[in-house]
Amino acid sequence: MVRLVRYDVPGIPRHVIQRGNNRGVTFVTDEDSAFYLECLEDAAARWGVAVHAYVLMTNHVHLLATPSTADGLGRMMQSLGRRYVRHFNHIQQRTGTLWEGRYRATLVDAASYFLACCRYIEMNPVRAGMVAVLGDYRWSSWHVHAKGVGSMLLVEHPQYTAPWAHARTSAKPPTVPCSTPLWTRRRSPPSAMPPTKRGRWEMIVSSPNWPH
Repeated sequence: MVRLVRYDVPGIPRHVIQRGNNRGVTFVTDEDSAFYLECLEDAAARWGVAVHAYVLMTNHVHLLATPSTADGLGRMMQSLGRRYVRHFNHIQQRTGTLWEGRYRATLVDAASYFLACCRYIEMNPVRAGMVAVLGDYRWSSWHVHAKGVGSMLLVEHPQYTAPWAHARTSAKPPTVPCSTPLWTRRRSPPSAMPPTKRGRWEMIVSSPNWPH
């Protein structure tokens, strides 16, 4: 089969979808999801890709991201896929491919569709019937955008602040304060035990703002 041509234009947001092979499960535990986000953060930083929104579903992933170079998105997804698949296969004691072929990436018109695409991505758990309200689903960027939770992964796109850019006041969109980030980055000091193979993300489950 002939591969479809990708329009690798830097600076334009992409809606990225990657599904499990034969729609198989790609995230079994919370640790899998946390490690995927760690891999995504590292790969995005390495290849100059700004990630604006995401949701990790049971058997697929949605991302909204803007590459800074023509090959940045492809390089990021390749690096992310290889690292995460090694982790997943090791933990699940399996071999072979995890993802269904190449990822899909659709150009997004930032002026007219960016925010709608972000909402579409973050609404996935509700549409799929996994939760009744978005706040009950851990693995999406909704907590950052709706509750003002801190994130080392996401990069704010100008469309988020565009309605406020021309305001004559310094007021900013309201957010709900959160005393503890949705997740924090844990790096062991040299004298401590080395990081585990499951990665450096440590889930915070004791915060009152975090669904149990």
